[in-house]
Amino acid sequence: MPDAPILVIGIGGQLATALAAQAGDLPLARIGRPELDLALPETVAPALEKIRPALVINAAAHTAVDGAESERGLAWAVNATGPGAIAAWCGGANVPLLHVSTDYVFDGTKGAPYVETDPPHPTGVYGESKLAGEEAVLAACPRAAVFRTSWVISATGRNFVLTMLNAARQGKRLRVVADQVGCPTAAADLADVLLAVARRILAGGFQPAWHGVFHAAGTGSTSWHGLAAATFEEAARHGLPQPEVTPITTADWPTPVRRPPDSRLDCSRLAATFGLRLPPWRRSLAKIVDQAFAAPG
Repeated sequence: MPDAPILVIGIGGQLATALAAQAGDLPLARIGRPELDLALPETVAPALEKIRPALVINAAAHTAVDGAESERGLAWAVNATGPGAIAAWCGGANVPLLHVSTDYVFDGTKGAPYVETDPPHPTGVYGESKLAGEEAVLAACPRAAVFRTSWVISATGRNFVLTMLNAARQGKRLRVVADQVGCPTAAADLADVLLAVARRILAGGFQPAWHGVFHAAGTGSTSWHGLAAATFEEAARHGLPQPEVTPITTADWPTPVRRPPDSRLDCSRLAATFGLRLPPWRRSLAKIVDQAFAAPG
């Protein structure tokens, strides 16, 4: 193991939490605001220079899809300019960088799972800024790999599964969109993949073929309504009464930003390059629900 740590950018998010929990014998440190604030890109280089990590994983992002429309400057700084500053330092210091991106770089109209070479076409500021971040990272750091993921869920933080469980506990009737399809991804599963890649890089060096984009999402797909229904099926094992869940269309639930109707990701390149594949989302969901019920309070 290296003396210098793997440095995770981000502290309280779902992925950063999972990375810290599952690092095992890997030396791992987390950093975030105020020491390193992606909204203030000038804080990036001094913070990284002080730590001199062996490898960097950027798990931080401005993820408010609708909020980004009214906070364009903040979203662009956190999702594009800040990651570009991370990559610039990593490129200059010959430090490998793993950067996490999103399925929302696509508009969801392909009608089949997206591969890495499909042309991106984001539909809002969030997707636009994340795509710009990908481009900035890959341009500035020859030892960078970008991992696009989707629909991240866990037993901590804010996410769709916990929102559904809280609503059910309150006895609410639910209306959930049924015509948007994607690949739910457990934060723990994504963390496992990133840590496995990090181990390989630290053991044998970064290979030129690894520079680029990889899709890394849970195996299988469903709609938001399907994910809600599966969540309640798992929660029934813990005695939670089954709420009424009405399927609705995207048109029934208007939002400031159009969501991709079908953002499924083809993760074949990840499997072919690293021999890694995330588990079926349904199996991981069961673990998340168990953890949510086991958590205090």
